[in-house]
Amino acid sequence: MKLDLRLVSPLEKVFMDEPPHGGYRSASALLGEVASFQAAWIAPEGPWRDYVDLSVECDAPVSVRRVRSVPVQFTTMDGADMDYLRRERPGLFPDALEELPPDHLRAYAFRWECVWIDIEGAAAGTHTVKVAVKDTSGEVLAQDAFTLKVIAAQLPEQQLKHTKWFHCDGICQYYGVEMWSERFWEICENFVRSYVKRGMNMLLTPIHTPPLDTAMGGERMTCQLVDVYLGNDGFTFGFERLERWVAMAERCGVKYYEMAHLFTQWGAKHAPKIIAEVCGEKKQVFGWETDALSDEYRDFLHEYLHALCDELEKLGIKDRTLFHISDEPSLEMLDDYRAAHDMAAHFLHGMPIIDALSSYEFYRTGAIEKPIPAINHMDDFLANNVPGLWTYYCIGQYKDVVNTFIAMPGQRTRMLGMLLYKFDIEGFLHWGFNFYNSQGSTRPINPWFDTDCDGFGPAGDAFQVYPGADGEPVESLRMMYAAEAMYDLRALRLLESLKGRDYALSVLEGGIAPITFTQFPRDADWLLNVRERINAEIESAL
Repeated sequence: MKLDLRLVSPLEKVFMDEPPHGGYRSASALLGEVASFQAAWIAPEGPWRDYVDLSVECDAPVSVRRVRSVPVQFTTMDGADMDYLRRERPGLFPDALEELPPDHLRAYAFRWECVWIDIEGAAAGTHTVKVAVKDTSGEVLAQDAFTLKVIAAQLPEQQLKHTKWFHCDGICQYYGVEMWSERFWEICENFVRSYVKRGMNMLLTPIHTPPLDTAMGGERMTCQLVDVYLGNDGFTFGFERLERWVAMAERCGVKYYEMAHLFTQWGAKHAPKIIAEVCGEKKQVFGWETDALSDEYRDFLHEYLHALCDELEKLGIKDRTLFHISDEPSLEMLDDYRAAHDMAAHFLHGMPIIDALSSYEFYRTGAIEKPIPAINHMDDFLANNVPGLWTYYCIGQYKDVVNTFIAMPGQRTRMLGMLLYKFDIEGFLHWGFNFYNSQGSTRPINPWFDTDCDGFGPAGDAFQVYPGADGEPVESLRMMYAAEAMYDLRALRLLESLKGRDYALSVLEGGIAPITFTQFPRDADWLLNVRERINAEIESAL
């Protein structure tokens, strides 16, 4: 049996029915960076299918995962640009990165197989990765080699605050475990550890059930870290679960915490779901039926936030914590949002408040100090020099901007890091690390089969990891692109520290028109070549 083996750029998505470009045989990296490439093969002739063994040898630690294709029915939104891999063609798209069980790989005469190879923890110097595909008797069917040059410069610590909203109900529903059970905590820590490893350093913390993506009048599974008790003398609180959450997050390397929104989404008209123990029974005391500005909820917030801030101080994370009021309010909701914001801010005594909103006119009113505009609405905020800007993307950012849809080419996801550097962005937010629900959270979905959450948004928008066996998350290509984007950002920060910001920008934009959030090169080779230039400039400055 003959094999066609090709080494492939990490940015190329290898479809089973389409030959990859191949020829990707060298790259450079900094100390502390995970360097990746792919190996793909097909049998042009011979048996229809046969088992093969993969040999990957290197003097540095390497890991190998199979690139698994998943069903994609909803590729993008109507009116999207043409820079999608298969814009109007649903089918199987490469995305999940599965650990390789023994005797699992095959060579097919009708489809490409692909693996993702990581080199992690390599010392400075040049390393050769030898890749060979063999038959089960040990005969080499095809082989090739990849060379990695590791530059003797340490990747600096990430400065960007980076959150992808973490959804505890998805873990419970998929694995069939109770919220806050011992098994839940084990699985949750597995997911948080993966989260931090790939560049997220701020964690959505469900002090109460986050009022996010919940149909009006409906509810999501209760997810409340803080115990609330209602007695004759008012409310009291227990923080044992919050303390355990923070201890778990700190073990995993979380740096920052964002508290669940204090009011409902899209306008702050209602209180979130709050469960309290009343006369020994658990009851819902606030929710959709509660007016956001009611005296009852105001009194509760006063006691709740006072006790919570004291606890955050005790835990040593108060200066690393941010609060939310309501997600994505529009200008038409300004009065409701302002009233809710002012009420909560009074009790928070200067604690930072951030919220996703994309209207510059809304921000100009002074209703919020730190807005998070969508990535396609940044121009007005940048033109007016809004300090400490964050940005985000979600379903609506499908045209001419970066995002994390499965149908997008890899470079369009990874380009985020260079854009964040160019505009000196303080933080980045994305709503879906592991959202496994339909729209409005009316029912759970299985992300292995339903990658668009029952038509909620383009496939992949709602989650970066799949729930794997034994409570371990299965990462995606898009998760690795997010990590690589953070490496690019950190490498540019290092170059800036060595040669100045203007010089770093000249390396980034050399020979092209100035980059904007909607105008940037879409070519994978351009992005890879820029990163090589950045590395070369760092090396020359050592």
